Amino acid sequence: MKVILTQDVKGHGKQGDIVNVSDGYARNYLFPRGLAIVADEKSLKVLEDKKQKEAKRKQNELAEARKLADVLSKITVVIKAKSGSGGKLFGSVTNKEIADELKKQHKIDMDRKKIVLPEPIKSVGLYNITVKVYPEVSANLAVKVEEE
Repeated sequence: MKVILTQDVKGHGKQGDIVNVSDGYARNYLFPRGLAIVADEKSLKVLEDKKQKEAKRKQNELAEARKLADVLSKITVVIKAKSGSGGKLFGSVTNKEIADELKKQHKIDMDRKKIVLPEPIKSVGLYNITVKVYPEVSANLAVKVEEE
């Protein structure tokens, strides 16, 4: 029997997949638990429409992410920190501080986990930092650390 999975089923497939299972397994396990529906013409059409809407939504998110990446690559975030002799900071500048300053200075709300720092910034200067905006979209953000 062909069924459309409404949730992920271990060993059979993910949500939205069309799989062929035995009649008893479908009637006695999948249908009562709401894990699948019968793959008839109507449900296949609904599934296709849902997949098209999901693809369109992902395209819009990707376009928005590219716009944001373009904006991020053109701006500079200035962070003031206390430093000692030779421009060495007391402490370090972390991705959380960069995200906070980005929100204050440029009104761009960015999750700190998306800001990739290979190591914390421990001295005064200009740094190029990678920001992962979307799974396949990233931007370079200029961060300038100045003495307070």
